[in-house]
Order: sequence, then structure tokens, then C-alpha cells
Amino acid sequence: MSRDQRISDNWALISAQRKAIELKQPLAVVFCLAPGFLGATVRQYGFMLRGLEMVEDALAPKGIAFFLLEGEPTREIPRFLKQVRAGWLYNDFDPLRIKRTWKEEVAGAIRVPFMEVDAHNIVPCRVASPKQEWAAYTLRPKIKKQLDEWLESCPPLKKHPYPWTVEGHPVPWERVKAGLKVDRSVGEVSWLLPGEGPAKKALRSFIKEKLSKYGERKKDPGSNVQSDLSPYLHFGHISPLRVALEVKSSGPDTETVEGFLEELIVRRELADNFCFYNPEYDNFGGLPAWARKTLNRHRRDARPYLYTLEKLENARTHDPLWNAAQTEMVHHGKMHGYLRMYWAKKILEWTPSPEEAMETAIYLNDRYELDGRDPNGYTGIAWSIGGVHDRAWPERPVFGKVRYMGDKGVRSKFDVQGYLRKWGER
Repeated sequence: MSRDQRISDNWALISAQRKAIELKQPLAVVFCLAPGFLGATVRQYGFMLRGLEMVEDALAPKGIAFFLLEGEPTREIPRFLKQVRAGWLYNDFDPLRIKRTWKEEVAGAIRVPFMEVDAHNIVPCRVASPKQEWAAYTLRPKIKKQLDEWLESCPPLKKHPYPWTVEGHPVPWERVKAGLKVDRSVGEVSWLLPGEGPAKKALRSFIKEKLSKYGERKKDPGSNVQSDLSPYLHFGHISPLRVALEVKSSGPDTETVEGFLEELIVRRELADNFCFYNPEYDNFGGLPAWARKTLNRHRRDARPYLYTLEKLENARTHDPLWNAAQTEMVHHGKMHGYLRMYWAKKILEWTPSPEEAMETAIYLNDRYELDGRDPNGYTGIAWSIGGVHDRAWPERPVFGKVRYMGDKGVRSKFDVQGYLRKWGER
């Protein structure tokens, strides 16, 4: 278990159980806790570990063991498989380069069948498209053509008929948390509880109280109509399949419902497609050729402001709106999606090069966002700074033909003063 940390609606876990029952063998879930992961701090590690503790509790009545390994996955997974004489290994799908490298190294070090199951996308990434898609309009028809086939409930996890007899659990969670060698200066958040239960509660609350207003007010950070599901989707505490099924069954297919499902399915799966088929998804080389060309042509343009990483991280720019968005992310662990675009585009405008802009945006996003280190984050930054999944726009300084966002346009979308009152100077 890696990307999809839940027992419900988990096709990877269901597939593993089916094979174990077929072979009349016990089943275990193993999570390998790497000592570091793409700049994650105790904010992300703490949220994840509390969710995994709930996974262990949920598996116990099912007769399925849970093991937490600590160390490099490329060493610990093969060692564990040998120790328990495992016959099969199943894993969930992840398009990120580090996870794929781990899997390749594990596959080369073991002698048992190794199956990967996409439990994160409704239409599996490889099935949806065999190549990197140009934009949402090229992926959308491919997904819609197959969606009915895949938009079906996952069967529940059964009580496993063959008990696990190997010793080694329960996990000493407090010791594990105390022993984390990660940055603790970015504190955990208290406004969002981890785990499947809170994730399902958040979904029900969104459908009941916010969904009807989502289409009209989603670009307004002060309207409080966001689902707040992105951290849960990132850690796999809830399945996009479950979210889609519940939203679709909540009422008629209104424009609002269709708009939400577009973001949940097409846009989110487009991000997985980009990261899976583009090995340079997190750097300048992964941007489309037209964007690299126009950004190169404007490299030496005078920037209106230049800020160091320290100034940006501490929200010390001339722009109160940008500072407030950065402050929200630092203190809240989440930034409103509409402002994320503005935030990233201003980093391009205020740093010496597009390479430094991407590096800075990724560093800040992955350090403070609960849902950082995610295909959505990398793709959103690549869209904002480098025109990925977008088209060329009228040329202007610094941005070239990459889409520009200014504070005047943003201010026309929502009550900026209200947002500043909440997240301004702190």
C-alpha cells in the first residue's frame, strides 16, 4: 500500500485479496515508511501516519495483517517478502518518477509475481490513453467513451478466510512518530482530520451544503464552497470513484455537477497522464516546445520585482494578495485552487528564470501543502509557469505567450478585501 491508503473502494487491495483467496493463502498489507519523501515535513508525515493507524485498525477485524516497514523501500520490501516467504506482491499505481524507480528496483530484486493496480484513477491511466495528451479536450473524449465501463462500485473487502500467523504487529505508532527524522518546523494542521471516516464525512457535507453553489462560487475563496477533499484524495483516504458515484447520485446531472466531475475525473486524470508519460514533469524540459521557445526569448526581460526564496516563503512581497495566499498555505496547509494559479504565475514574474520559478513553486507547494508532492501540483505549476495543457496567448514581457494573470483580473472574481482580512498580515 502506497498511494491509496484505505480499505474501501480499493481495487489494488481487492485484487490482492482475490488472489490470496484463490491460492488459499493469508494476506498482509505493508506500508514502507521512507525516511524522506520529496521535501515532506512532519505536517504531511503526521497526517499520513494518523491515517495509516486507522487502516491498521480497519484491517484487523478482516483478518488481514498490517506491517509498517521503516527505511528505503528498495531494500525493505524485498527483505520483507523473503522473510515471510511471500508468493505474490500487489501495489497501487503512481505516476511519479520516484515511485516508479522504487518499483523497478524492487521488481529486479524479487522472484515473485509483481502486479500493479490503478486504484487512484476511475479510468486507469494506461487504459485512458497510451500517450501524453495535449490538453483536456484531447483526453476528455477518451475518458467519456470508457467511463460507464469503469464507473461502478468496487466490492467490499471481505473477512479474509486464511489467517496471518507471522508475528510483528501491532505497529508502535508513538515510537514511529517520535522517531521521524523530518523537518518539524512546519507544524501539523488541526482543522482537518485524516482517515477514511473523516474523508467520507467531508464528502457528505460537501454534497449536502456546498455542491449546489459550487459552480457559481468556486472561484471565490471567501465563499467556502470548496470540497476540501484534495488532501484525502492525495493520501488515498477516499477514492475518486466513491466521490464520483456519490456526487452523481445526489441529484440530476446539473451543470454544477458536471463541472465538478470534470475537475474530479478529466482534469485530475490529465495530471496523472502528464506525469506518467512525461519524465520531466517537474522541470523546464517537460514544458511544451512553444512555451520553452517563448520563455527563452524573454529570459532577459526586466522583471518588475525580484524576490529571494526567503522573501517569498515569508510572504514579504509588495503584493498583499500574493502574500495572503502564501500565508494561507503556510498556516492552513491548503490554498484555494484559483489563487494557486495566480500565486505560481507571480513567482515566474518575480524570479530570474523559468527554471528557478518552477523550482521555487514546487519547493513551497511541497513543503506546505497537505496535498503537495502530487501530480495535480506538478501539473498545475507546469500549466501556470509553462503553458502545459494551455495554448499560446498574446505576447507580453517575461511571460512571452504563456497565459498572464494580473491582480486586476483576479480582483474582479471575488471579494479580495475579505480574503485579505482573513489571511493578510500575521
